[in-house]
Amino acid sequence: MAIHEGANELFYQYYKRWITIYKEGAIRDVTMQKYRMTYVWVRKLAPELKVCDLNRISYQQLLNDYAQEHERQTTMDFHHQLKAAVLDAVDEGYIKRDPTRKAIIKGKQPRDKKIKYLNQFELHNLIKDLDLRDEVNWDWLIFIIAKTGMRFSEALALTPHDFDFSHQTLTINKTWDYKTNKGFMPTKNQSSVRKIQLDWQTVIRFSELVKGLPDDQPIFVHGKIFNSTVNKVLERHCKRAGIPVISIHGLRHTHASILLFAGVSIASVARRLGHASMTTTQKTYLHIIQELENKDVDLIMRSLSSLS
Repeated sequence: MAIHEGANELFYQYYKRWITIYKEGAIRDVTMQKYRMTYVWVRKLAPELKVCDLNRISYQQLLNDYAQEHERQTTMDFHHQLKAAVLDAVDEGYIKRDPTRKAIIKGKQPRDKKIKYLNQFELHNLIKDLDLRDEVNWDWLIFIIAKTGMRFSEALALTPHDFDFSHQTLTINKTWDYKTNKGFMPTKNQSSVRKIQLDWQTVIRFSELVKGLPDDQPIFVHGKIFNSTVNKVLERHCKRAGIPVISIHGLRHTHASILLFAGVSIASVARRLGHASMTTTQKTYLHIIQELENKDVDLIMRSLSSLS
């Protein structure tokens, strides 16, 4: 009887129940949001599809419908988030065969994602325009992200204790959950736990700024934080400095691109940014790396021609 009821359940209802049982409390909130969004799409695209009617054709149709409005990678994620639930339905005997087998992943052509970043001259003008007064403000957050390339959530989690002024280092070992307001959270991955070397001007400025602040409390967090608030502050500075408008995340890209153009190795940039692997750095900054390779070719040709 239980098998019969499970097989006749609407797929989106089964999927919602599956998320609650297997995923709730076991994964991070940000990942949970992705599963919930997948549920919303299943309900929208296949409101009458029953579990027992899942076969390779009906499942492929669901993927195809989703792919009409999403890029291939997003469709792949949608497929992976559904597949585990579908395989559990097979194990329970609700479905005879695995309908996800040999699924074809389609999707819209990805848009050209041009990363917005500033060059060294533009960054210099931005920093000159910042109001780095004696007390903490958003301009100090913009400054430290520009100098370190850390993520926005990592910068929000900074406490005075994270600074080692005598060794000119900054420890990144946590993030601040500004989306659901749950306070300190782990870093994105294990590679994100790192020490970042600071230049002496930044050390001097921050050693003065954090004097007297609680050692284990976030420097920049006072109440609810919105990413848009800081982006608007940054936008005003960009316009006033007469430079392209970028986002807070664009400061991270700016930091990485300036280091790469300065000749810093991809491995060192990857470590500084807290990337899980150099592959991530290479993929993200491919256009810069290609530009540098073109310069290298010119340099090689000049060096070789001088030997004749």
